[in-house]
Amino acid sequence: MNPSEGIEFAQTQVARASLDHCVKCTICETHCPVAAVTPKFTGPKFVGPQAERFRHGESVDHSLDYCSSCGACTLACPQGVKIAELNGQARAVMKADEMPLRDRLITQTTLMGRAMTPLAPVANAALSIKPLRTVVEKVLGIHRDAPMPHANTQTITGWLKKRTRTAPAPTRGPIVFFHGCAGGYFEVETSKKSIEVLEHLGYEVLVPKQGCCGLAEQSNGLFDGATAKVLKLCDELRSSGRDLTIISSSGSCTGMLKHEAHEIMGVDDDRLADVGTRIRDIMEFLLELHDAGELPTDFAEIPLTAVYHAPCQLKSQGMGQPAMEVLKLIPGVEAIESGATCCGIAGTYGLKKEKYEIAQAVGKPLFDKVREVNPEFAMCDTETCRWQIRKGSGAVVEHPIFLVHQAYGLS
Repeated sequence: MNPSEGIEFAQTQVARASLDHCVKCTICETHCPVAAVTPKFTGPKFVGPQAERFRHGESVDHSLDYCSSCGACTLACPQGVKIAELNGQARAVMKADEMPLRDRLITQTTLMGRAMTPLAPVANAALSIKPLRTVVEKVLGIHRDAPMPHANTQTITGWLKKRTRTAPAPTRGPIVFFHGCAGGYFEVETSKKSIEVLEHLGYEVLVPKQGCCGLAEQSNGLFDGATAKVLKLCDELRSSGRDLTIISSSGSCTGMLKHEAHEIMGVDDDRLADVGTRIRDIMEFLLELHDAGELPTDFAEIPLTAVYHAPCQLKSQGMGQPAMEVLKLIPGVEAIESGATCCGIAGTYGLKKEKYEIAQAVGKPLFDKVREVNPEFAMCDTETCRWQIRKGSGAVVEHPIFLVHQAYGLS
């Protein structure tokens, strides 16, 4: 079976079942953040359920590649049509025989982290040199102004090996922590604070060796590589115990395990089903503890008003906005919901030369909101979205767990 045939099989089995529910009401069009800012994308209905009826291994409309896969169309559809999923599958078919080198390179997040960590100061300095970024743009097609990750001199694995645990002895038993690639190499402080909060709550936090979830490859149409990665990750996370709750502070990677791998790539595997059922976003988990009367709320006051942005991949998991509910428990904190559909970055979408301006236009209302409410600080659950909001607004943008960590007196 060639790659195109495999993807078409996934389409038939997963998303196409919803196709005929489309009544062409155009509600998805009104919710699409990309179609609102550029004529290059003809809209989710046209390239999704409408065009799907005419596809035979090749999209009838190449504007499909301008879909950012934010998922707003699927969430908005009153008929339950899986529009974003159809579009993601069709794009993979369209690009199967002509995948740009850039799209292969920018999906290798673990390789990027391993390469940058030993040379962190040099790597960070190099990413700030505009002439060098201009050369990269011309050669690879990664925009010179696109937000880039900040390399750390220490990975989360290195920190775990060297740290001295200060939390009390565990009283609630073991729990598995999944940090994701960005949480392992770039957003290491988020992973540290998540682990320390869980330990403060009485859990023994197990962090097994773990690789990439394959999300970046999936969103670029590289389904074979993404499938291999996500199933290997499932084996790694299951190695610590088959009955333990898995917690993650990487909202996008959690979404891959809960939603994208099955709904977009058609992965039908007991290992994925098991992990997808047991994994929880860390703010979702804290809210579940609170609802059960098991979350200590002896929080210190933090006088702060700031924007909170719920990223697209969090919304697609159908959990609401647990961070907003948890932040309400901290005295003095007023989290203002962004009201923005998307920040524009969409994983690797906003890094690409031809899509950078579109991503910035999509994110502008959010950047403006951050500057209006608190130009110094904002909150968001996923890594690439934080990079985008930091670059676009100039604010420090952190995961909501930072405030929980501070309110517990752990900072």
